[in-house]
Amino acid sequence: MEEDASLFPKKELLDNVPLSEDEREDLEDPEYEAEFLPPEAANSADLGYCCPQRKQSTDADKSKKRPAVPDRLKACHLRKTWSHLEKLREEKELFIQKTRGELRACHQRIDSITKQQASVAAEVAAGKEANNTSAAVGRLQAVSRRLCMELDNERDMQSKITALLQKSENTMWHLAIQEGQLEDVRKSAQEEEVTSRKYLREQVAKQLHKEEEASEKIKRNRLLRVRKSMCLQKDHVLRHQKLVEDAQKNHRIAVKFLKASLRRIREQEKEEEMKSREHMKRRMDAVLALKNSITANRETLRKFQAWSQAKADLAEQKAQAEKEMILAQGGDAFKQLFHQRRCEELEAQNRTFKEEQKLRKQEIINQILKEEAEEEKRKKKQSSPAPAMGQAPLREKTWSYITDICEGRDAVALPSFPGDKLQDGDRAEHPKASQFLEAISSESIQGDLRNVSWEDDTLAEPEIPGLWKEDYKPYQVPKEEADRKPVDGTKMDKDILARTMEQLRSRVTHKQVVSGHEFKGRPFNSKPKLIHFKDFDIGKVYKKKITLINATYTINYCKLVGVEEHLRDFIHIDFDPPGPMSAGMSCEVLVTFKPMINKDLEGNVSFLAQTGGFSVPLKCSTKKCTLSLDKELIDFGSYVVGETTSRIITLTNIGGLGTRFKFVRASESYEMDLSQSVMKISSLFTYEDKGSYEKIIISPSEQQMEGNESSPFDMQSQKKELDNKEQEEGHPTESEGVTVTTVMTIPPSEEQMEISLGEVTEGEIGPFSSIKVPVIFTPVTPGTIHSMFKVMFKNQQCPTLYFRVMGVAMDVPVWVPKPNVDLKICMYDRLYQDSVLVHTRSKAALRLKFEVCKELREHVELLPETGYIQAQSSYAVQLKFLPRHSLPEDAGKYFDKESRVLEAPMTIQVADQIKPVGFTLHAVVTTSDLQLSPSAVDFGYCTIYEAIRTQVSLYNHSLLPQGFGFVGLPKFVDIQPNDGFGTILPLETLQLDVIFQPTKAKEYSFELICKSEINRSFKLACRAVGIHPPLELSHYQVKFAATSLYDTSVATLYIINSHVSINSLIHSVPRIGSEDAFPVGPTSFEFLLPPDAPITISPSVGTVSPGKVRKDTVTQRKDLRRQSFSTLRLQNRDRLLRTSTPLNTELHEQDLKSNSDEYQAAQATLARSFQGKFDKFVVPCVVAHGDTKDRKGTEPLSFSPHNTLYLELWCPAVAPSIVVTSNKGITTTNFGDIAVGHHGIRKVSIQNISSEDLAVEFSVLNPNGPFILLNPISKLPAGETQILTLSFSPHESVLAQETLDIITKRGTLSLTLTGTGVASMITCSIEGDVLDMGYVIARESVSSSFKLQNCSALPIKFSLQLDSLSPSRSKGQQQLPQFLTSPAQRTEVVGTQNHSGQSVFSVIPVKGIMDPGKAQDFTVTFSPDHESLYFSDRLQVMLFEKKLSHQILLKGAAREHMMFVEGGDPLDVPVESLTVIPTYDPEHREEAEELKPILVTLDYIQLDTDTPAPPATRELQVGCIRTTQLSPKKLPDLLLPGSCAWPASPTSSSSVPQSVEFSLDSSTSLQHKGFTIEPSRGSVERGQTKTISISWMPPADFDPDHPLMVSALLHLKGDVKETYKVLFVAQVVTGP
Repeated sequence: MEEDASLFPKKELLDNVPLSEDEREDLEDPEYEAEFLPPEAANSADLGYCCPQRKQSTDADKSKKRPAVPDRLKACHLRKTWSHLEKLREEKELFIQKTRGELRACHQRIDSITKQQASVAAEVAAGKEANNTSAAVGRLQAVSRRLCMELDNERDMQSKITALLQKSENTMWHLAIQEGQLEDVRKSAQEEEVTSRKYLREQVAKQLHKEEEASEKIKRNRLLRVRKSMCLQKDHVLRHQKLVEDAQKNHRIAVKFLKASLRRIREQEKEEEMKSREHMKRRMDAVLALKNSITANRETLRKFQAWSQAKADLAEQKAQAEKEMILAQGGDAFKQLFHQRRCEELEAQNRTFKEEQKLRKQEIINQILKEEAEEEKRKKKQSSPAPAMGQAPLREKTWSYITDICEGRDAVALPSFPGDKLQDGDRAEHPKASQFLEAISSESIQGDLRNVSWEDDTLAEPEIPGLWKEDYKPYQVPKEEADRKPVDGTKMDKDILARTMEQLRSRVTHKQVVSGHEFKGRPFNSKPKLIHFKDFDIGKVYKKKITLINATYTINYCKLVGVEEHLRDFIHIDFDPPGPMSAGMSCEVLVTFKPMINKDLEGNVSFLAQTGGFSVPLKCSTKKCTLSLDKELIDFGSYVVGETTSRIITLTNIGGLGTRFKFVRASESYEMDLSQSVMKISSLFTYEDKGSYEKIIISPSEQQMEGNESSPFDMQSQKKELDNKEQEEGHPTESEGVTVTTVMTIPPSEEQMEISLGEVTEGEIGPFSSIKVPVIFTPVTPGTIHSMFKVMFKNQQCPTLYFRVMGVAMDVPVWVPKPNVDLKICMYDRLYQDSVLVHTRSKAALRLKFEVCKELREHVELLPETGYIQAQSSYAVQLKFLPRHSLPEDAGKYFDKESRVLEAPMTIQVADQIKPVGFTLHAVVTTSDLQLSPSAVDFGYCTIYEAIRTQVSLYNHSLLPQGFGFVGLPKFVDIQPNDGFGTILPLETLQLDVIFQPTKAKEYSFELICKSEINRSFKLACRAVGIHPPLELSHYQVKFAATSLYDTSVATLYIINSHVSINSLIHSVPRIGSEDAFPVGPTSFEFLLPPDAPITISPSVGTVSPGKVRKDTVTQRKDLRRQSFSTLRLQNRDRLLRTSTPLNTELHEQDLKSNSDEYQAAQATLARSFQGKFDKFVVPCVVAHGDTKDRKGTEPLSFSPHNTLYLELWCPAVAPSIVVTSNKGITTTNFGDIAVGHHGIRKVSIQNISSEDLAVEFSVLNPNGPFILLNPISKLPAGETQILTLSFSPHESVLAQETLDIITKRGTLSLTLTGTGVASMITCSIEGDVLDMGYVIARESVSSSFKLQNCSALPIKFSLQLDSLSPSRSKGQQQLPQFLTSPAQRTEVVGTQNHSGQSVFSVIPVKGIMDPGKAQDFTVTFSPDHESLYFSDRLQVMLFEKKLSHQILLKGAAREHMMFVEGGDPLDVPVESLTVIPTYDPEHREEAEELKPILVTLDYIQLDTDTPAPPATRELQVGCIRTTQLSPKKLPDLLLPGSCAWPASPTSSSSVPQSVEFSLDSSTSLQHKGFTIEPSRGSVERGQTKTISISWMPPADFDPDHPLMVSALLHLKGDVKETYKVLFVAQVVTGP
């Protein structure tokens, strides 16, 4: 007992038990530890061997706390120990029960074995008493021994089980003792648990009370927030109302201004139309004038032609006269005339050459002058020093030239270069610039100032000292350099250079393709996108940095090309090429701008990337003055006379240039001094050659403007016309240092003092600033007051700005500040409210009565109808508008049915006032209807595995946007987009997708409810039929991975038949709607693939049994059939168009075949340029009841169109990484016909067309197959080509095909290997492969022929061998002779051979080659040299010296004489013995002749039935051998006179007879014995055989138990006589 108790020590039971998750959380919870327990729960348990005692604490504070952590841990361990003991006890009880059951089973087996032993012992005793055989007794004894062994085993098992049971019971006792020891502890723990629960309930009650108090506090706070929000909402409503009023007021102002603008625009359009008409008229007049001019020119040309003809005739006559005169003088007229003509031509050439030289010199001088002017201009900008002292300024030279022109002198040419000298007298006469200004009048300036070149007036000094001295000699341009082409080159040179640069860049750039996607677009993104230098100053330097970001897919390069030609003098680019840049990387470019002219510049900064060029736009903007007003109309509204109000108008300058402004009335005249601006412009023009001719200052005496009659557009047009007129008349456009004053005289109009401006009406406005000017309205007299103001600027480029001011002065005591109440757009049956505010200026209270016109009293209401307004205050009346559907009929003239606009007058009657106060109600009334189209939707038949989508149109008839939503949707319906919720705009139509997916098979009829935001409902009726098909697919959508061209992707699909029962109470059964359930049984399916789809499903047709699953394979293979076909047609068409020889038009229309070389080449080309493709296919799968095997013939199954399943396939295709470059890109390698046993070699070239190196793997070919890859590779670099060597070695005659997959990480390239193994098939004309040569007389020979036919497509090399000549035959001869072995073991095919050692059989030819389809004749010769019946040999036909094709058995027999007998049973072995056959002399042959036996056995089959059985029959063959010896009849004919006699035969002393006679003796006695022999005698001719038929019927006295034996002699007579003893053995056998 002590040892058992030590197995479970208490400490281990308490400490080793793990804590549960809940208890661990309780221990770790700090809140749980901080709570208190009642005093009753403050006790602990003692874990000693004595019973636990409770201890109560005397401390009041400690009694309120919960037990300490050690006590809680002890209690927790106690509970764990108790639960562990309970678990062990239950396990031991279960184990004891099982052990007792095994013990009972062991007892039963022991009893059974004991009984069997007793029964076996009884049987053994009984057997011994009965003296039975010892085998039975031995068997019983063995059974008894086995039972004894089993009994011993069972007893041992019983003892073991008993011991185990005793041990388990002891353990149970120990567990019971320990449970008894822990019982008190458990009870105390339960009490503590009850106390803890009670404490927790108290704590929960307290916590609940706290939460209720907090909830009450939250409620109070919420009510406070609600009150506060209501106050805020009221404030918000007031602010909103004020904003609405302001918006309405602004709207009215905008409408008025819009009308005025539209009126002004129409007037402008009319003016433009008038101008266009005048322009058209001028053009027509010009065309008529041109026509008249052409007619006059034609007349003049005709006159000139007639004059030229007359002159030519006169010259010819003169020449003829000179010729006659020369001839008359005796000279050579032809020589004289020729010499004269040559002289004239030479003079003409000299004149032409001089003119060309003069023009060329002038061009050179102009070019030099231009270059010098540009050089001087650059020098002027750098510095402005005083001119050299020793040389007259260039300005004085210019002024001297102008003076000469003005005084009427002859024009003196300007110096061609700065080094030219002027005469001293001329230099002294030239006046100075100031004197010239005093002497010349303004008219002379206007007349001749256009000839003055201002760019010669400069104060610059040369960069090189002494360059401008008088003794400086300029560089003379050599003649060869003067004849050169211009520096920039001709236009042709520029075009050639541009094309060359384009070609060079096209070679540098190339396409970038990554992952099958070609990059297209801008290679680098600029940040910022535009380089903008705004508001620049001349002489300053501006710098900006831009960032170029690589936007391509991979590494790229960037190179600076430059800026455009006109920007090179001002823009400098600092760019350090960063080298290769990865995608997303950036580099910086520094752009430096140094302005030298005051002009806007635009252009591009060009760069060159690896994928192409790109440019960044560049813009340089000068300082400009851009002025605008914030409003063009100021409407003060209605004010009472005597009040004063003001508005602010803002003048804003958003440009970088400031100016002076002034606000004046449009009717006032003003003056503005422009001298300072003109001086600034003139000084600026000094440094800018082109700017002096771009801006025009108008003369004061030639410009006038009328005040109110001209608008800003009129002034601009008048200014343009004056400018054009001045330029045509030759007036100057500007002058230097002259003060110009612009005066505008406008007729004054009546001043309106009610509207005035504030104190600030003029001043300076700086760049990027604004000025606010107040406008004051002080009405004096009632009525509407208008006034026009303008803003004039000192900068002539700034146009005059206009704005209007208006206001209304009123003197009525009661008025409505908003005479128009606009409710905007309203809907029928909806209530709209607004507040109408009424003001009074009266000093007494007034009674107001509000009236609505009688037509709208059912729709509009003013509350209250009567009210009193206090003195100088306001009064608000509530306007309620509830439009009914009868509004169009009730309102009458106040409602426009087309525009749906309501304008209703409202009246306020004021006491003691005759004229009422009115205001107008404006509203646009619209409907709130939403229309669903169609009104009903029929989804038709739909399976539970799919969804049907249909489109529904939702139209909004209202002029307001409306929110809508489909509510209460059933689970099987979904509406998209946005789940059927959204907002529809006015008069808009939305397309909604209604998706129906049934959940079970039934007929659906439901309504979809669409509710608007005003809670109106619109219904859509729907119906459908749900179908539960008998089959289901494991996947209804298959997404293939990206597949390369000519590659294959495979996906697995399962077809499930879960229909095993028609009991609808257990599960849902397949059916169509509410029809009968689908019958249980095998169900067939068929996938209907779309035509020309690169998809195969295997199997596509099949049957699935109930409860079974069928596996299908879906295969995708991509090709380019359609693309290659169209491309080939285009290439063929282009090739035909380029051919110069005439071709047949049918070639353009021919269709390329898929197996043609052009077709395959086009496919390979398109595979390289393939960009990717995505196809989506939907494959229907029809379902029918029944098995496909049960249908009759080709009768189709009855497929239901409603039980159709649909499979969606996503098929993406990408470009291949590896392509075949050999054989025009064909991936199929055909080895052709190869003979079996031989091999063929083919080479295939593959190329990596991707941009990265690829590791290559190959699929495993069939190890026992005919194809072998001889040189596998492991890596294929980018762009390189490798050659694969393939071998085909067929082992049999078969069409072989395998697929070699070239596997890379980017795809798989499949090579199809095909070849035909052609067997050497030949046919033999010998049936049975046995050639029997028959009987031959010894030492003679006979020949036979046969044919071998070559049935294959290849030539065959053959050879024939005889086994008798085989080298291996010598080994077989060393074994035992064949006749010593049994017949079953005899395998020797070589029989008797000639004694001479020569082969008895021979064949020709022995070897050769048979062509395809041809036959070969063979001749076999049989030449025996002695008598034997067992000559044999085997002829073997070998092909290609390897393959055995045929084995032909050759047989033959030889006799010494010409007769022979065949038939009967064999009596000897077919092999000759080793004994020597004696040779008899022919003379003594008859004496030595003995009878030859022939055994004929006849078996009569006796049947059991009464039907008589047929007789037993046998046959004997008697033959006569054809011989070469002559017969005795022919012998005398062959003997000629004087010739010797025919030699005698060595085997016969007599002549050879013509036939052989035979006879059978004892035929009578044989007949008595039941034998019938036909014929019994006869003769046989040479080469013939005759059959002796023998039949036997048992005689009546025949004893079946003893066979009948009878003999007879058969005599043969030919060249010799032979006798055979025929032994007949007859017996009766029983039939089956």
